[in-house]
Parts: sequence; structure tokens; C-alpha cells
Amino acid sequence: MSKCTNQTNLTWWQLSFIGVGCIIGTGYFLGSAIPIQKAGASVLIAYLVAGIGTWMVFQALAKLTAHHPEKGSFRTYAKQAYGSWAGFSNGWVYWSAEMLIMGSQLTALALFAQFWFPQIPLWIFTAGFACLGLVIILMGVRKVEQMENVFGVMKAAAIIMFIIIAGAALFGWLGDGSSGQGLPSPLKEILPHEGKGLWLALLFAFYGFGGIEVMGLMARELKDPKDAPKSGNIMLLILTVLYILSFYLVLKLVPLNRINPNESPFLTALDQYRIPWVPHLFNAVLIIAGFSTMVASLYAVTTMLVALAEEGDAPRIFAKKGKTEVPLPAFGLTTLVVALSIVVAMLLPDKLFEYITTAAGLMLLYTWLFILASFHKLMSRTAWDLTRSLIALLLIMFAISGTLLDGVSRVGFFVSLGFILLIAVAAFIKEKRVKA
Repeated sequence: MSKCTNQTNLTWWQLSFIGVGCIIGTGYFLGSAIPIQKAGASVLIAYLVAGIGTWMVFQALAKLTAHHPEKGSFRTYAKQAYGSWAGFSNGWVYWSAEMLIMGSQLTALALFAQFWFPQIPLWIFTAGFACLGLVIILMGVRKVEQMENVFGVMKAAAIIMFIIIAGAALFGWLGDGSSGQGLPSPLKEILPHEGKGLWLALLFAFYGFGGIEVMGLMARELKDPKDAPKSGNIMLLILTVLYILSFYLVLKLVPLNRINPNESPFLTALDQYRIPWVPHLFNAVLIIAGFSTMVASLYAVTTMLVALAEEGDAPRIFAKKGKTEVPLPAFGLTTLVVALSIVVAMLLPDKLFEYITTAAGLMLLYTWLFILASFHKLMSRTAWDLTRSLIALLLIMFAISGTLLDGVSRVGFFVSLGFILLIAVAAFIKEKRVKA
């Protein structure tokens, strides 16, 4: 998942293409190795189903935004629909999701760097990227925000480059490599790995579309906010086609037993053709693009904490601003969280990316459940609205439950439950104090 900057007076098609650049992130470039490995050819179905489910959630958020443009977007809608506890919970669930996504991105960056320096421990790269990101946040994130569109173009260019080179390999225009291997039908092998591959892959497929809630925030910048649903339709169509086409090529070029969750499947596919510069160029683009989204996540974690503090949903000290642009108490907590991420990277290097990515994907889906519930309470008027919300709810619950089928994913599920429990206890205490 990725972030992007606010722009003003956007047309619907501009928002569509900005959204494509915003959402494509490390969840796609590295995280996609996990569902490909788990689901085989049926990963194509997983991403198609996730694209449809994401479209349903986005339609709910876009309609809310079109009729009630609010600065707080989904947090404000939750508070309007169900009261202060819902706004508090939604804000902290999203903060936790961003925090985990930040950890996932840091780990992904370190894994990309290990492509060049495999002997250097993961935590050293994690610490290095984290320190650099924190320095940029402390200096001010405006210059980085101005470069986000450039990074978006670079990410799209990397995907197009992969599709062109992989297509050339598929037609036998490149020497070496195992081009053109048979691809089992995703319909015939819909549930590989003892009948649970597709089920396991669905969460990671949804995670690849993470970022639509940011699109809800940006929809306020449209010339006509009522164009938000149309913008989302085009954006999700482009993303779904890009994802399915690129995964199809990976499946055609790389045997499943060579897919490694700790390496981008696109690098795995390209590296076998011994083209001297392509894998290195692609890896450099992944690091630059991943770093930009990691810095944006650091900024989101800090600013979300400030917003929660300003609204009384976090200790007031976190809203305190000194001489610098960045509120130092909030920045201090973000730094502490980053330090904890590095410690975790030292303790759990083997399956770290999969643990964090699972937990981050789950926390993001919990936020989407809030969006669906708020839409149902505030705006759902027709039978189609209700049907669409129920289908999206069932798909999300199906994706969440799939994590229980796998030992590694199960750890991420219990991590996310721990966060939910802490937030629920905090919300209960806050409500008791307010009533008292």
C-alpha cells in the first residue's frame, strides 16, 4: 500500500491515475510473492475477487464523500454513525494499520537491499532506512510530497518494463531462463495446497488494493466530488488488469517452488534471463518507490496521532507543536515505534515480512468494515446498496478467516486481535470517563 499528496481541483481522470500510483506499493512489489506461493494459478482469481470487493468498499466511501465531504473522512463518518467510541476506535485502528504498514515497508526495503548485499543482516538495513526516513520527516515532508507523483510514474514504469521484458521472454526473444512453462488452469486448481490456497491468498490480494481510504480523503479535492465513484471505477479497473496481467506473466516464467516471500516475484522472474542491468535497475526503482511510501507512512502515523490528540482521542501532549513544523511528542512516539520495528526485525528475521504484512492487511480490512458499517447507517437507501455492502462484508470476513488456515498467517491474525483488544479497552475506559 502507498500514499500520495493532496492536490486541488482535480478532474475525475486525474484522481484515477493518481490513485493508481498511490495504491501500488510494497504490498504489490514484494507482498504479492506470498499469495502467488500459496495459491499458484488461482492467485489470478484471488486478485479479481479482491478487486470486486475493493470496488464495493470504495463505492460506499465515495458516496459518503460526495454527499458529506468531511476533513476526517471515514473517521468522522464512523463518529456520526455510531458515536464518539466509533470515531476513537476507527482512528486508532487506522493508526495501528499505518504503523504495521510502515513496519512492513521497512522490512520490504531491507529485503530489496539484500538483493545486492545478501550477507548483511536485515536489521541493519531496516535501521538505516528508518533513520533516513525520520530525518526527512524532521526536516519537513513538503519536498518529498512534491516528488510523490514522480515516484508514482517510476512505479508504473517498473511494471510496464516488467510486462514488456516478460512478454519478450514468453515469446522466446530472450535467451536462457525457463520461458513459456505450462500454466495450470486457475479454475481446475482453484484451491491448491490441500484446498486452501485461494482462501489464504485473498487477504494479501486485498492488501494489494490498500489505499482506497486515502482516495476517500482526496475525493474532497475533486472539482465535482460526485465524480468520485466514476474515478474509483477506472482506477480499480486499471489496477486489477495490471495485477492480473503481471501475475500471469510471473506464473508463466517462474516455477512455483522458486517463488520466495522474501524476494520480489518480479525480480525472481527477471534475474533468470541474465540481462546485466535490468534486475538491478528494477531493484533500484523498488527501493526508491518503497522508500517514498515508507516516508509517507511515517508522516501519516505522526499526523494521525496529532489529529487524534486534537480531537481528544489521544493524550493532548501529542498535539503540542514547538518551533519546528513537526509536533515533537508525536514524532517521539513515531520514533519509538520505529525502534520497536527494528528490534522485532532482529528477533524475527525469517518470517517477519509475512507476519507484519498479514497483521497490516487485517487492520486495514477492519477499517474497511467500519466504512461499510458507516455507509449502511448513514446512507444505505436501496436494496442494491444493502446487497453490495453485504457481499463486500462477506468477502472481507472470508479473507480474514483464511489467515487461520496457515501457521505463519495465524500469528499475524493474533497480532491484529491484540491491537483490537487494546483499542477496545481504551475506548471503554474513555467512554466511562466521559460519562463520569
